[in-house]
Amino acid sequence: MGQSLVKNYIHIIFSTKQREPLIHPPYEDELHTYLGGICNSLECSSIRVGGHTDHIHILCTLSKKVALAKLMEELKSHSSKWMKTKDRSLEHFYWQNGYGAFSVNPTEVDAVVAYIANQHEHHSKKTSQEEYRAFLKKYNVEYDERYVWD
Repeated sequence: MGQSLVKNYIHIIFSTKQREPLIHPPYEDELHTYLGGICNSLECSSIRVGGHTDHIHILCTLSKKVALAKLMEELKSHSSKWMKTKDRSLEHFYWQNGYGAFSVNPTEVDAVVAYIANQHEHHSKKTSQEEYRAFLKKYNVEYDERYVWD
């Protein structure tokens, strides 16, 4: 086969440092657009970006040219610096050290898009920590509770 053909859908979740509720409405949509732009610049086509006051969800395709760790480094470093320029109250804005990244079956892409789009409604019933634990359980990810949150 002469071509490298790849289509990997990835659902990425990460939080603000200490889950601080720093993603405020005036900057929320802009931040989502900015994160999508970073994905697109790395040929990781952004499908949907959303979240809540203390965390982000990104559904994108992972480029065959970019390692997931590099994508995460670019997303977090550039968006953190960008957020700090938005308001003096955000000068200490940081993302948590870790992240979750889960493969998505192509038949489930629409469901994930809808899930990300409804984050505010979803989090009226469930905390971001409860949500993240549910993802870890769904994907059978072993973890140590002491090291998941920072």
